[in-house]
Amino acid sequence: MRNLSAPKVVTWWIAVGLGVLGLLGYLGTVAALSEYAFWLVAAGLLLLILATLLRDL
Repeated sequence: MRNLSAPKVVTWWIAVGLGVLGLLGYLGTVAALSEYAFWLVAAGLLLLILATLLRDL
């Protein structure tokens, strides 16, 4: 099994920011993001998964 590592703080904040932007788009608070809401959240989760699997990310 792979050794997992905690993501760097900056990577974690970027992923959280993508998730929040996706949530705001989904709720319609920021209408310009509503079309990309799913993809913003998916990118945030993918970033967290990659940062956990790869070192120094």
